[in-house]
Amino acid sequence: MSTLRSALAVLSKDLAIEVATREIVTTAGFFAALVAIMASVAFTTGPEATTRVAPGALWLAIAFAAILALGRTWQREREESALVGLLVSPVPRAAIWCGKTAGVLGFLLIVEVVVLPLVALLFHIDLPTVLAPLTVVMLLGTIGVSATGTLFGAMTVRTRARELLLASVLFPLLSPALLSSVGATREIFYAAASGQPVDMAEVRDWLVLLGIFDTVAVVGGMAMFGTLIED
Repeated sequence: MSTLRSALAVLSKDLAIEVATREIVTTAGFFAALVAIMASVAFTTGPEATTRVAPGALWLAIAFAAILALGRTWQREREESALVGLLVSPVPRAAIWCGKTAGVLGFLLIVEVVVLPLVALLFHIDLPTVLAPLTVVMLLGTIGVSATGTLFGAMTVRTRARELLLASVLFPLLSPALLSSVGATREIFYAAASGQPVDMAEVRDWLVLLGIFDTVAVVGGMAMFGTLIED
C-alpha cells in the first residue's frame, strides 16, 4: 500500500471512531473552554488583560486539550490489541504516524474553533480584525503540537502511567512551539488592542521559528516513529 493511501486509511479509522463516540472532541473541548473561563476570571485586570493574559489562556487551553486528545487516541490503539493489528498490517510505519497525526490535528482544530471565539468574547478581542493572521499562527502551532505529541504518545502508549509520562516528556519538548505561538499571538492581540492593523512583519520571526519547529517535528516523526514503536 502506498504511504498516502495507508495514512488516509488510518485517519479514516480514527475519524470513524470519533464520529461514533465524540469523546475526544467533547472532552477536550469542554476542558479547554473551562481553562479559558478560569483564566479570564482569575487574571482579568482591565484592558491590559487582552495582551497580557489572553495569549497564555488561549494556548494553555490548547496545550491541555492536546494532552487529553493524544492520550485518548493512543489509548484506543491499546484496546483489543489494535496497535498490534496496525503493526502487522502491510502499512508503512511512517503512514501510521501520518494518519494518527492528521487525526489529532483535526481534533485540535475543531476544539480551537470553539475555544478561539470564547477567548475573544471573554477578553473583548475584535476577532474579525485578527482572524487571518491568528489562523496562520494557530495552524502552525497546532501542527507542531500534533506532530511531536503523536510521536511521543506512541512511545509512552505501552507504559502504565502513560498520561503522566506523556505530559512530563511532551511539555518541555513543546516549549519552543508554545512560546513562539504565545509570542506571535501577543503581538497580534497588541495590535488589535491598539486599534492598529496587524503587521505580519511583527510576527515574522515567530512564524519562522514555528516553521522550523514544524519541519523538524514532521521529518523527525516520520523517520523515528518506526524505531520507537518497535522498541
